[in-house]
This record gives sequence, structure tokens and C-alpha cells, in this order.
Amino acid sequence: MLYYLIAGEASGDLHASRLMQSLRKYDGDAEFRFIGGDNMISVGGTCVKHCREMAYMGFVPVLLHLRTIFRNMALCKRDIVERRPDVVILVDYAGFNLNIARFLHKNTDIPVYYYISPKIWAWKEYRIKNIKRDVDELLSILPFEVTFFEDKHHYPVNYVGNPTADEVRSFLSSYNETTDRFLRRHDIERTDKPVIALLPGSRRQEIKDNLPTMLEACAHLADNYNIIIAGAPSIEREYYEKCGTGELSTINYQLSTIFDTYPLLAHATAALVTSGTATLETALFNVPQVVCYKTPLPRLIRFAFNHVIKVPYISLVNLIADREVVPELMADLFSKDNISSRLADILPGGKDRKTMLDGYNNVRQRLGNTVAPDNAAQLITEKIAARRR
Repeated sequence: MLYYLIAGEASGDLHASRLMQSLRKYDGDAEFRFIGGDNMISVGGTCVKHCREMAYMGFVPVLLHLRTIFRNMALCKRDIVERRPDVVILVDYAGFNLNIARFLHKNTDIPVYYYISPKIWAWKEYRIKNIKRDVDELLSILPFEVTFFEDKHHYPVNYVGNPTADEVRSFLSSYNETTDRFLRRHDIERTDKPVIALLPGSRRQEIKDNLPTMLEACAHLADNYNIIIAGAPSIEREYYEKCGTGELSTINYQLSTIFDTYPLLAHATAALVTSGTATLETALFNVPQVVCYKTPLPRLIRFAFNHVIKVPYISLVNLIADREVVPELMADLFSKDNISSRLADILPGGKDRKTMLDGYNNVRQRLGNTVAPDNAAQLITEKIAARRR
């Protein structure tokens, strides 16, 4: 069968690549055509457009690139109609992918499956009407989504497990590098110092907004810790250096950026993390963290969060636990002093470190131990095969 997958961001590229590998287990004749990134390319198939050309975030960047976004949508729709795949699998990236789903429902009979469902439980809940109309099967990776879609909106979903939990378990089962060797491999001389990891996001705007304050908040710890930035694969090293230039002068050694996030987390003592999948990854590596997210118009965003946004938290860790396990310093709470103070609380000897680690155990229990891409692939192949009969 021909599977057409659309993943518009780095995290979606990783999850889609794992799904592609699983699809081959259940369909030996599987062929792939996709919009995605390097991970999907490594699995094989035809890449129609690389996701690095599509990851725009925020009102202004989207507005500035509207022509490119519409051109990419038109290319994708045209290519799907021409190739007539057996199924289109959408992976996260809701704004773009729901537009594609609407087009396919209106103009074709190609089934549309959504892997990693749109986060309409946070905002834009009205999109449930589009999902009910345009998506044939919704595959969820977060356990609380089942209650939201089925109980609240009477739309059946399939909880297949959490792929991030799978990926971290798989990595840890085979990774045995010592911290000393890891640091030396990345040319970090102070191998006797513990690591504070900074995960400022995967998009340029996120990095530009969050990284400078993160660096300021932990610069006073530079004598006792290796402060290391986790680089996103689609962002060049020079961009991190540019964003951190003002803070480098306050740190008396060369700041390091490592494009090797899982090993970095495996050796980290604590972390500063922007919201998103990275907060869950950090928790699954058992690394205490402070969630930091700068926003424009912070007081307005706080008002919206309290009165418009439908969820009480921004981090996946807290949403899954249904309570505050990790501190969330967003909008008006995002500041150098607040970050520095909460970081001190989770370093070794800090008053909140043990409580946070106990909370992580609860998160793992709620996610379960099922292999998400295998469950998703089995469901997809069986349903499409039944449809063709």
C-alpha cells in the first residue's frame, strides 16, 4: 500500500519515522510518500517537501510567510490527488493538516487518519467539528485525550500509547556511555562538573525569545556546572551563538551547544525547558526541570490563559499528571529571577527535587508501557485492508 504522511515539524518528523518503520512490520509492501524531515528520509520513500521549509510559529512569522504556506498546501493537495495513496496519515501540525483533511474529504474518497491528534483541548475547541467531518480515524498519544474526545464530544478515538515514552525507554535500554566520556566526546574539558541542560525549543523564534533569559538565570552557576544547550537539528550552531552572545560574557568558559538531546538529558542534573514534547522527554529521563516560556504581551496572555485557554497547564508533564509536578514560568512569570529561584529548588539538595521526581513516577504510570507506533501501524493496516476488501 502507498502511505502518504505529513509532518511539518521536527518532533512530528521523528514520530512519523517511527510509525513508518512499524508500518513496514505489518505491511511488507509498504511504500511511502511524505512531507517531513531527515528522520523520515532515513526510513525511505519520496520526500515531497522538507519540513524545515514549513515550521513557522507565531502570528507575525506566519503572516510574513503566508504565500509560502499556501504554496506548500497547494503542492501537497495536488500531489496527493495525482498519487492516489491508500491512506493519508496526518501527524500533529494542526493548522496545515486540518486544511489538508478538509480538502481530501470534500474532493476525494481517500481515508484520512490523524496520528498525534490536534491539541484542541487547549484552544480552538471549535475544530472538533472539522475533525468529526474530515478525519476517519483519530489516534491519540495522551491518555487524557480519550476523555476529552469521547466523553465530552462523543467522538471515538484510539489511544495507542505514547511514542515519546517508547523512544526514551528504547534509548535508555541500550545507552551506557559514562558522563566523563560523553563530555569528552563533545570536547567539554570540565568533566568533573555536573550538567545543567537548556532546551530552548526547536524553532528560531522560540530560541530567540527563551535562550537569553535562560542563560542569564543560570550564569551564576557556571563555576560549578557545565551549562549545555540542546540544539535542534534544523537550527545551525551559529544561531545559538548569536542568541547567547550577550550572556556569554558573564560565563567564564565557552558555552556548549550539543545536537544530541537524549544523551544530554541522560547526563543532566537539572534542566530549563520550553513547553512542548521536550518537557515530557525531560521527565521521562528523570531530570528535574523548570518550564520556561516567554510570550509577547505577557499580562494579556495570562488573562487569556485564565479565561480563554481551556487547560490549567502548558506542559505535558502537568497535563498528564493532572496537577503541578513541574513549575511553569510563562508569560508574566517568565523572568530571570523567577527561573533562577525555581532552578535552585530542584538542584541537588533543593527543596523540590525529590517531590518532582516522585511526580514523574505518576506520569510514567499514566502513560503505560504499550508501543505506540506498533499499535498505530497495526490499527492502520488492518482498517485500510478491510476497507479495500
